Amino acid sequence: MSYQGTLHRWLLLLQKIGGDRHPSFEEIRSFLHDSDFEISTRTLQRDIEQIRDEFGIEIVYNRSLGGYCVDHERSPNFESVMRFFEIIGTADVLSASLRDSKEALSYIVFDAQGRLKGIENLKHILQAIHNRQLLSFVHENFGTGKTRKFQVAPYLLKEYQNRWYLVGMPHGINEFRTFGIDRMENLQVLPEVFKHDKKRDPLADFENIVGLTYSNSKVETVVISLDPFQGKYLKTLPLHPSQQILIDDDKELRISLRIKPNFEFKQQLLMMGDRAKLLEPVWLVKDIKKTIDAMAKKYK
Repeated sequence: MSYQGTLHRWLLLLQKIGGDRHPSFEEIRSFLHDSDFEISTRTLQRDIEQIRDEFGIEIVYNRSLGGYCVDHERSPNFESVMRFFEIIGTADVLSASLRDSKEALSYIVFDAQGRLKGIENLKHILQAIHNRQLLSFVHENFGTGKTRKFQVAPYLLKEYQNRWYLVGMPHGINEFRTFGIDRMENLQVLPEVFKHDKKRDPLADFENIVGLTYSNSKVETVVISLDPFQGKYLKTLPLHPSQQILIDDDKELRISLRIKPNFEFKQQLLMMGDRAKLLEPVWLVKDIKKTIDAMAKKYK
């Protein structure tokens, strides 16, 4: 079997095991059989070992519940790994469709218009992150319109709204900054290496936010009321992993989030228009109202 086929099997395996249920081997085998994968006990054990070794996902057997589960405390990158597998799986489906018919591309519409600039640099950036090598590049700031040369210790890549961003620590600045790879020019992987600060975890900065902009502000409970139509979208694609449903009836879906409200979150809220109403916190309600009033003035 090809490596891509193996990745597809691993995706299905993690989808089956990753929930709150604890499927037995027979349940897993039956589930994979429905997707044309036949496995033995030895194959399952080998898959578990390889998923752990290659992706850091710990799958354990719970004797008291008689089934398998993911140890999420020992698998901090579980959501990123699942997203990676889903991307691979989507590419596999599209590739198979194209092989079946060259007309497939005529009825597939991709979200982005044109080719995203900077994708060719992903490999070099990942290499630098893995080898802890410094990066040098010129970056454009969309806010000021100015360009500046940076030397950065790279820590991770983050995807947001079909764009890729580098999170790293620039020389002389003791905090993480985010750089859009589509705005990078003259990227160079430098021979100099940097010491990885284990006490600084950029992933922790993103845990409590939506999008890219983070700060040292406190985590707050945000409550939003949505009409049932918009609520269906947020039930299938939550705004944030902390999302909890407070009310779900024929009048509204009311949800709560535990986040640090930021620019991207306010954008997401405003995009929902009159189908959403922010209820808490009060200071953010006032801020959103101020933005809406400013928008209304532009249409008078």
